[in-house]
Amino acid sequence: MALVVAGLVLGTAHAFEPPRLTKELLFAIILPGLLFEAAFHLDASKFWKNKLAVHSLAIPGVVAAIGLTAAILAPVVGGLHFVEGFTFVHALVFAAIIVATDPIAVVGLFKSLGAPKRLAVLVEGESLLNDGTGVVLFTLILGVATGGSFTVGGAVLDFIKVAGMGALIGGAVGFTVAQVIQRVDDAMVEITLTMIAAYGSFVAAEHFHYSGVIATVVAGMMCGNWAARVGMSASTRVAVESFWEYLAFALNSVVFLLIGLEVELGSLLASWKAILVAFVAVMAARGLVVFGVSALLRFTEERVPWNWSAVLTWSGLRGAISMVLALGLPATFAHRELLINMTFGVVVLSIIVQGLSMAPLLKKLGVTGLKDEYQEQYELVRGRLASFRAALDSLQSMGRERNIPADVLWQLEQDYQGKVAGAEQELSALKQQSKRFHEEEHQEAVRRMLYVEKEALLKSYQRGAIGKEAFEHLMAELDERLAQAQAAEHAPAPAPAQQAA
Repeated sequence: MALVVAGLVLGTAHAFEPPRLTKELLFAIILPGLLFEAAFHLDASKFWKNKLAVHSLAIPGVVAAIGLTAAILAPVVGGLHFVEGFTFVHALVFAAIIVATDPIAVVGLFKSLGAPKRLAVLVEGESLLNDGTGVVLFTLILGVATGGSFTVGGAVLDFIKVAGMGALIGGAVGFTVAQVIQRVDDAMVEITLTMIAAYGSFVAAEHFHYSGVIATVVAGMMCGNWAARVGMSASTRVAVESFWEYLAFALNSVVFLLIGLEVELGSLLASWKAILVAFVAVMAARGLVVFGVSALLRFTEERVPWNWSAVLTWSGLRGAISMVLALGLPATFAHRELLINMTFGVVVLSIIVQGLSMAPLLKKLGVTGLKDEYQEQYELVRGRLASFRAALDSLQSMGRERNIPADVLWQLEQDYQGKVAGAEQELSALKQQSKRFHEEEHQEAVRRMLYVEKEALLKSYQRGAIGKEAFEHLMAELDERLAQAQAAEHAPAPAPAQQAA
């Protein structure tokens, strides 16, 4: 937010001639890096557990948001006579421009305030997919608005082709890079290979007129969840993650600064009424979609608490993709200047208003409070304990294979057993300070055991040990218990004063 404000001040002062935020700059340099870094760090298993919620928000949710935004905006702009000849088609183009969300600042805030990890996965996972969905839909809608033919079946087939082929290209590039990474052991080479995966997948998909956004996301998830775990040593993975974290920070800083520099404050102020109406329409459509999807998800295992729905609505910040799409409108397109001003105004309002109010909203809704004075220490100790136990298991495996002298192994085992005992003792002391830690571990254990029960039940049914009726009855019971466990896990934590032993 500070960088956007700084850019606005510098741009208004005309202190120097700033670089332009062009489609070429965003697509060639900035966007692939940001998308790959987010996908690289996104846990595929958590993403898959929330696949229904993420895909519902990012595909049909985006289509619905475009339609609702246009339906709200067109009659208001036309009825208040902001501009003559503003039709539903123009509103639809604007809605397609503005629909993609940019959660960069929000996800960082989630981490600092200790918001639930699943909520961060929903926000980040949806954004990764709706970037691709939004760009593809914008291309289709703009084609229709400029005189192209349109059929629902044709639009659906075009979307499936562009997004699906983008995913296939990203998967092919990610698979190839992962295979090479498994065969080398050099941090600099493996960093370079991930760069090739990020930018190569994007360029390859765009070259064949498919979705480079989807391609880069798929390649990033394959590299982060497969290549990094299977093919990278611990030190190499640290180097790769550090490189991408810094690159993402640098690219984000450039993007936010360029957004501020690109905006012409005088032009925006002249269109303030249309911008305000557009912002309200965008937020109303976002809220209707999020709460509608949340209502449907309540009949599944991926139910979303209502306070999370409010956070998901307000966390839908808009960013550089929307601005670049607006700037990419044909010079002869009707109401182009108004659409650009509306887009820039909504982006700036989104970043400043939603960004600055997100922390108070999280606290008001009780979504934070998961961190107390002992939380950081608890996480550190638990992390150490996990690494000590992993090292001890590895030493015991070496002992069984007899490839290290017994006296060396014995001394190392003694050292690590002492470390494990010390960490366990420290963890036990922390649990006495805050009851929530024990409750969290209990909820996690209950959830894992329920998944084990479901797997065993499925195997029993497949072997013919139980019939279909008994299987369905028992599975329904397990689903209900799992839903109760997830509801307990997502319930707001009690205040720290109530947690003390």
